[in-house]
Amino acid sequence: MEIFTKQLTPFDFDRGLVLPPRSNLEPLQHFQGTIELSTIVESAAGTRLLDPVIIHCSTIRGSLVFKRGWYDIARYVGLKSGDTVTFYQEDNGGARFKLTVKN
Repeated sequence: MEIFTKQLTPFDFDRGLVLPPRSNLEPLQHFQGTIELSTIVESAAGTRLLDPVIIHCSTIRGSLVFKRGWYDIARYVGLKSGDTVTFYQEDNGGARFKLTVKN
């Protein structure tokens, strides 16, 4: 189930990935503080990182933001402004979520 798709901006690399307002947040459930999301990362070519990445999702000024873990993904995959990421709920190889990247 798709949670969101977002075209990245420079702010997503400086302040964390703010989830779009039209995100399907039901799979994340309402929470306070920080939640850890075990996530498989898949490139546009279909190549996956070997191990799931733990993304920390926090509430900041009423918005959900991916912080720790997100920066590691952005650096490792070589994400840049204009790239598109899609985040899914998917039970897949020990991870509950999947992030796909389109450059």
